[in-house]
Amino acid sequence: MTRFPLTALLATLAVGAPAPAAAQAATYASCKPVRDPYPGTRYAGVDLTRIRELHTTCTTARRVARRAHRRALRIAPAADGVRRFSWNGWRVTGDLRPDRDRYVARRGDRRVRWRFG
Repeated sequence: MTRFPLTALLATLAVGAPAPAAAQAATYASCKPVRDPYPGTRYAGVDLTRIRELHTTCTTARRVARRAHRRALRIAPAADGVRRFSWNGWRVTGDLRPDRDRYVARRGDRRVRWRFG
């Protein structure tokens, strides 16, 4: 007789248990691209595209992509083809090895990703 209430209790606890963190993982939100951020330069007509944000807003994400990327263009890449620098408290990493440059900016749990080229 004591087995049934124990089984029922365990089943109730299993159903009411919180979901694992992986099931609650946040997803990046898409933002509008920044069109032609460098008119009149050799990069004229090249956009900052595929801007994605996590735990921030698209306004902030587009501002970070535009301003951090402007700084990135003034920094020579390391021998491994990766730029690493800080901008306004954001840690920025730019991978220049593929045919399109990919960047990620991190600040705490906030993330901004974009592509140039």
